[in-house]
Amino acid sequence: MLDNLKKILNEDQDPKAIEKITSKLENLIMTNEEVGYIAVQKKPAITIFPDSIVVTNKRIILCKPKNLGLSMEFVDYDWEDIEAAFVKEGILGTDFTFTTKTQLTQTIDYLPKNQARKLYTYAKEQLDQFKKIDHNTIINKITVLEDNQRKANEKEIDKPSFLAEETQFNQDEVEETMTEEVFDFAEIIPADNRKKSFEEVSKINDSDDKLSELSPEELFEKLQNYKRLLDNGLILQGEYDKLKASILKYM
Repeated sequence: MLDNLKKILNEDQDPKAIEKITSKLENLIMTNEEVGYIAVQKKPAITIFPDSIVVTNKRIILCKPKNLGLSMEFVDYDWEDIEAAFVKEGILGTDFTFTTKTQLTQTIDYLPKNQARKLYTYAKEQLDQFKKIDHNTIINKITVLEDNQRKANEKEIDKPSFLAEETQFNQDEVEETMTEEVFDFAEIIPADNRKKSFEEVSKINDSDDKLSELSPEELFEKLQNYKRLLDNGLILQGEYDKLKASILKYM
């Protein structure tokens, strides 16, 4: 495996340390998983068993020697669970930090500057790739949702005339009953006022939510709510399209 890693090594790395790490990793690497980079800790004081960090196309693996180097502890994090990565350069070394979507933070300190920079570059490429995949997944879900609704509408249109008449009769009966109940217990609100009230509430909610701060899952749920409002006739198609466009900008 060491020969395959020569292209990612630089003058700051100890080939013997890399060989020891890769020998421990051989049983951990999965099918179709490729090591992208390995960075090894280099503290000011002599460290016989430094920590190291391995990035692959599937995950980040933290490697910590145990029992005087006879064994090694591995902790891994999938890219899809990682929120962001950072580097902080100092006089004695550079810190590489990443955060997970569960607000967990991990830091490897005292990395040589060149190693930390290459590590960050690789991590950024992987995170961008997974965010693109998440975005495409959400767009596909929206498309499927709209297609299903369109097919349902077309099926409703193709319903036999006698079923349509029966449905209309039932709807008229329900509306008549509901109208009588409203007259008995509440004041009827004009349709124009209901629509105006909804538009004002919707506008306020969009302002307060700060779409740019919402997660992809929250944005998708918000879009689903707008779709239900459209299907129930509470907003117009043009209003839905405008709301949908404002959300897709942040997905």
